[in-house]
Amino acid sequence: MKESEIKERVRERYGEIATRLAETGQAASCCPPQQSCGCSAAQTEPARPSFADRLYSAEALENLPESVTGISLGCGNPTAIADLQPGEVVLDLGSGGGIDCFLAARQVGPEGSVIGLDMTTEMVKLARKNARQMGVTNVEFRYGEMEEMPLPDASVDVIISNCVINLSPDKDMVFSEAFRVLRRGGRLAVSDIVTQGPLPEAIRQDLEAWGACVAGALDERVYLDKIRQAGFIDVVVTERSAADAGQWPAAGDEQEAAGCQDGGKVGVASIRVSARKP
Repeated sequence: MKESEIKERVRERYGEIATRLAETGQAASCCPPQQSCGCSAAQTEPARPSFADRLYSAEALENLPESVTGISLGCGNPTAIADLQPGEVVLDLGSGGGIDCFLAARQVGPEGSVIGLDMTTEMVKLARKNARQMGVTNVEFRYGEMEEMPLPDASVDVIISNCVINLSPDKDMVFSEAFRVLRRGGRLAVSDIVTQGPLPEAIRQDLEAWGACVAGALDERVYLDKIRQAGFIDVVVTERSAADAGQWPAAGDEQEAAGCQDGGKVGVASIRVSARKP
């Protein structure tokens, strides 16, 4: 499968989600809760009202409009482990509707700034609209890709990301670019989807499963090794929990991968990871 095909399907999927919210006020989760054998079976179901509530505290969500919380598509709260300080410059990879950017903006204050980066034009437009409606002035949203970040070297203090890096077909490049744009001593704080074992090739080659935050998920050990190989140190998993994507067929069982029948499964987990650029 070509990387361009994967990116195009992911872009289409999240463009549809943003458009749906703008037109109907309803958003779909990329991985709806209680999904047993794949997100594609329930991709059109609306996200549960409590989806954001499960990831963020009531205090964090206070004063955020439904156009922000209703399109919370993450798997964690990266701002909770980022230790953001007033005056810092923060970059959010795959910023979506902007929820993590707006939370980060509160923490860095007016003397700091937040950049939201997303490759989906509909999401960028939605996030910019949300910023205008909320009157937030220390956040900007840019169109661009994680594999080629439109930022200068050593220009940000902290990079956050919420259930997005798994969508990239070239994670080595994502972590390399993250290392490049961070200043010395800069921090990486991400929430993402990983597997506990390899997935079958049939799922890896399924474009719908890519859009569902699963086909691109790596084994946790491989994911962490890629962060280290990019040059980061102090790579630590601060939290690990079962993901809403549920369980998927294990590698080697292609019949089960096609039919979602009972049998051996690979666990899909949500992890929070922190790391530092030396």
